[in-house]
Order: sequence, then structure tokens, then C-alpha cells
Amino acid sequence: MLANHAKLIQFFAAASEVSGRKKMQKMIYILQKFRAPFEEKFQFHFYGPYSEELSLRIEELCNLGFIDEKKEDKSNYSQYHYGITEAGQDFLNQFKTNMPDITEQIELLNGKSARFLELVSTMLYFDHLPEAERVEKIHMVKPKQKFTDEEIGEALNFIKTMNPLQ
Repeated sequence: MLANHAKLIQFFAAASEVSGRKKMQKMIYILQKFRAPFEEKFQFHFYGPYSEELSLRIEELCNLGFIDEKKEDKSNYSQYHYGITEAGQDFLNQFKTNMPDITEQIELLNGKSARFLELVSTMLYFDHLPEAERVEKIHMVKPKQKFTDEEIGEALNFIKTMNPLQ
């Protein structure tokens, strides 16, 4: 149990800060698809792959004081910001995880928008389909997002250039 929590704390240590619950979910899912050893189970939801298990673990880590969650009220929604606390760093210093160095991938993902990561994670969720069918599926399951051909092309290129972890 603690090993999975420690992996998430390590993720936040590498990320410094992640803005948005959706973005955090998509980052973990994409990293998992590229062989990062996160073990949370994901299923398809409104905004693409979602893990209730991940949400509960994050809540537990916040309650333990290892992860800080700051709520920022925007005009018509709330934005959550996550970062590791000093207690979380102390925990990591004492609990060794079996995680590869994914700092570069985390920084790359964290630099992308939540919308883009939603597209990428949804494409990865349907990666068992041929590319043309995957694109068709995106338009079918995400009609309100109105992803353009340019956005889809950028997401496909991103997926091809992101290196799987060894």
C-alpha cells in the first residue's frame, strides 16, 4: 500500500506543482501507458481515462499532510493546485521507491494544457485501434471538444515522440 503512495509523492516531488485535477489524472495515466510503474486502475469517463483509486490516494496523501492541495476559485469553477510538502519530502527520504527517473517526462507533460492531455490520454486509451479508427473514435466520444485535425496530428506526434520508460 505505502509503495503506491510513495510513487505518487515522488511524482509530485518531480513535478513541483500540478495545476488541475484533470491534468494530474491525465499525467499519471499517460506515464502509466509509457511504463511508469503506477498501479492505479483507470476507466473511461467524461474527460477521458479517470481513476477513482488515484483520487482516493491523493485525498489520503493530502490528509496525511504529504501533498498540499490549494483551491483557487476561478470565475465559474475551482482550480486545484498540488505540490509536495516538507512532510512528504521527509517521507520520501525515508521510504525508497522502485521508480525510474521520470522527471523529464513529468516536466514535458506538465508543460502541456489539460485539454491537450485529455486528447493524448484518450488516444492512448484507444491505442488498440488502428490510427484512423482511433481518430474517428475521438470525434465520436469527444464531440463537444471539437478537436481539430491539427490538434489530433500534434497529439499523434507527441505520442510517437514520447519515449517509453525502459
